[in-house]
Amino acid sequence: MDKRETIQKTEQYVRSLLENDASGHDWWHIDRVRRMGITLAKKEGADEFIVEMAALLHDVADEKIAGNEEKGLSAVTSWLEQMPLSNDDKEHIIDIISSVSFKGGHGKKPHTIEGMVVQDADRLDAIGAIGIARTFMYAGSRGHLMHDPFLPYREKITKEEYRHGRSTAINHFYEKLLKLKEWMNTESAKQIALKRHQFMERFLHQFYQEWDEQYENVNG
Repeated sequence: MDKRETIQKTEQYVRSLLENDASGHDWWHIDRVRRMGITLAKKEGADEFIVEMAALLHDVADEKIAGNEEKGLSAVTSWLEQMPLSNDDKEHIIDIISSVSFKGGHGKKPHTIEGMVVQDADRLDAIGAIGIARTFMYAGSRGHLMHDPFLPYREKITKEEYRHGRSTAINHFYEKLLKLKEWMNTESAKQIALKRHQFMERFLHQFYQEWDEQYENVNG
């Protein structure tokens, strides 16, 4: 089995697990992260095969999907054991996947260029127009409100609070999305992040304008 076949089999495996996800972590999210990862890898001189494998598998290990991180990493490890990879490559992919997640700002900073690229690709998919759409999908899947003007966003939160605490779709912008521009690792990702960040700011401005108009009309 060559590298291309390994990629194809891994793609089929991940797609079978996530194609019906309705939280914003579906197969098409994986595919976008994979494609962005390859784009960044070319610009940053990273190993494209390692980046593509880690991008494909990154949400299999995410506790939002797997239930807990140990279970998720075990599933990834079991899959990689079936693939014709060196131990170094397997360990590298696992290490990258362990560092991708935001975890309320408590995630790990990758220490290889491949890890930085995959983390950047995943974070880029969390901002901009697609990031906005995914935010509302995730909030709905967790039973969170779109917006509650009387529920302040959380300035500092633990990993546990981030996963299970009360929030809203709009609060999520302040608790995560608007921070990501400054937390990109590579120069290539920083350039893309700036435009997507500015789009989110315009969206929020329009959102609040429309929200306030309804109360002005009632009280006017």
